[in-house]
Amino acid sequence: MTRAALEQLLYLVDMAFDAKGDEDSLLSNLRSVRDDDWLWTPPGGSRSIAGIIGHVGACKYVYDNHMFGDTTMTWSDPLVAPQDRPTADARATLEWLREGHQRFREHVAALDDSELLKLRRRPEGGSRETRWLIAVMIQHDQFHAGEINHIRALRQGNDRWAWESS
Repeated sequence: MTRAALEQLLYLVDMAFDAKGDEDSLLSNLRSVRDDDWLWTPPGGSRSIAGIIGHVGACKYVYDNHMFGDTTMTWSDPLVAPQDRPTADARATLEWLREGHQRFREHVAALDDSELLKLRRRPEGGSRETRWLIAVMIQHDQFHAGEINHIRALRQGNDRWAWESS
């Protein structure tokens, strides 16, 4: 029962969600979001930071249920419904997001390397290798971290590279 590959994946899961330093993670990009940035949508856009976090959280809950649970959770499940109703309550939404991430992380942490090639269900239908599904969740956090950073930067008027500021 080896865990070397799994420990690497857990490291990446943690880094994508909440790198504690200056790294670009989902939560590190939320740290500079102000209250008035939360529900703002860019001109011509339709997604707010709150809506994106609702989507990311919903994916954590639904993917976790399909990968490790009874596969009954749907996108309209009451636990994941905040994706459809961006809320002004950022603290409650972030707590819900953290709980979904922790649930997913605990299930991944309970695995060993031999289970990474095991096929697991995905919400869209069909099955994929466990390692593929974990990688998708890592990429998902990183993708939306960048998207949040860009929306925040547009709202705060500082959407430029650091060297352009000097």
